Amino acid sequence: MTPLEDAQQFVLGSCPPKPAVTMGREAANGLVLAVPVVSAEVVPPFDNTAVDGYAVRSEDVAHAGEAPVELIVNAEIAAGAAPDRPVGPGEATRIMTGAPMPEGADSVVMVEDSERLGTDAEGVERVRLSATVPAGGAVRRAGDDVRVGDEIFAAGSVITPPAQAVLASVNAQTVEVYPRLRVAVLSTGDELIDDGSPLELGQIRESNKTMLAAMLAETGCDVVDLGVVRDDEAELERVLRSAALDCDAIVSSGGVSMGDYDVVKAVLGRIADMTWMQMAIKPAKPFAFGTLTRDDGTRVPIFGLPGNPVSSMVSYELMARPALRRMMGHSHLTRQHLVAIADTDFARQPDGKVHFTRVSGSFADDGRYHVRPVSAQGSHQLAATASADAMAVIPDGEGVAAGSDVAVLLLRGDQ
Repeated sequence: MTPLEDAQQFVLGSCPPKPAVTMGREAANGLVLAVPVVSAEVVPPFDNTAVDGYAVRSEDVAHAGEAPVELIVNAEIAAGAAPDRPVGPGEATRIMTGAPMPEGADSVVMVEDSERLGTDAEGVERVRLSATVPAGGAVRRAGDDVRVGDEIFAAGSVITPPAQAVLASVNAQTVEVYPRLRVAVLSTGDELIDDGSPLELGQIRESNKTMLAAMLAETGCDVVDLGVVRDDEAELERVLRSAALDCDAIVSSGGVSMGDYDVVKAVLGRIADMTWMQMAIKPAKPFAFGTLTRDDGTRVPIFGLPGNPVSSMVSYELMARPALRRMMGHSHLTRQHLVAIADTDFARQPDGKVHFTRVSGSFADDGRYHVRPVSAQGSHQLAATASADAMAVIPDGEGVAAGSDVAVLLLRGDQ
């Protein structure tokens, strides 16, 4: 049997990142930067107020907290407007959040600390201010977020919605990123029914492709659903060759067990460079990986996952998902690992394999993540596995006793 780590390294070594592309920032959400982003602008681009209030000279309100002061209101500045007069001694300018600071003013008194006194007979408006503010109070200085030449995102950073906002703030219209993969997924077999019709004896509902398509989408791939392909070698070869021309990778399930004759194995063995493995894990022992070469020399990875639904899911998590993430430029390839507390015994017998036990988990009052197995662990029992939050990694041996530390691989989140 092949150790899991060896199988993973073999697959990852055959799935290098795709060449970077340049695209608009709006289309890059979730993608990985191939080169750093350096700002050509400052943010904010000018000194502005952080609050609604009155722009003043701090010396004019130095004692306003002890005895309110009255100042002449000489102007008003709304957000988006430019100041048209300076603030002189004894003056204040009414100002709205985000508006540029007028010349002469060095701080802002919040509107909550003001009282409008109205306009006198000579048309002079006054305000009473009751708070002392230091120089720079409630003022956002130009460039205090980003300066020209700042590296705002390093290569390898993931473009998130907040990152897109930052890119917009510095007028970065395009970014150089690793592209989103276009991945084909298919199921094969005459026994699979996906049209909702009544089942005949020997038939089953298609479910693996449905699950894998959703897992691919969650990984960040564009999914090409090839449907169910019947047990016809010529048709399967046509579908696979067409997918290789149009897609960056192919994921299939079933037909990878050692010794079994299967249409998938026969076709892939003829048209692709395949490696068939028996990995030292349970479930998901059988696994196949290879590449189908296009006429231009491009090698398209093919992931052959086992047919049992739980095995298919585990195989995708451990083998296909990390490789697809690497192709899209990610540096964190696997889900997050934690050391959890076993709330019950995880008993097993030595068999030369690492067991991936599906568990439900939660953080307890002790701050630790506690786990227990879901109700059923059979490789065909997907209903129980669907409730799992993580997989406990149980090394070969007698198992893990209740109350002991146990390594877990989370099944939620981007990493």
